[in-house]
Amino acid sequence: MSSPLLISQAECSRKLKTLADSTRLAVLQLLIEQPLHVGEINAVLGLDQSLLSHHLKVLREEGFVVATRDGKAVLYHLATAVRSPTAGKAIDLGCCLLSFE
Repeated sequence: MSSPLLISQAECSRKLKTLADSTRLAVLQLLIEQPLHVGEINAVLGLDQSLLSHHLKVLREEGFVVATRDGKAVLYHLATAVRSPTAGKAIDLGCCLLSFE
């Protein structure tokens, strides 16, 4: 078993700051279960479309989620780099695990 890639304290701090938002945490908690379209995420969270788009953009830029075109819609899923294969419902930040259990 390989050890996780460790990141600098500055990078870890940046990732944690990104997650210091309840909406972004809620999005990740939904996506840890399964990939979802924007409309499906919004049906659960009930946000203004532009606000949800902003949060998804931040999560994409920080490498937490990946967007793929699915016809006319966009499908979001948790990025492979942050998915923890051994920790269940957790996100691997490279410096620590964030568990949703």
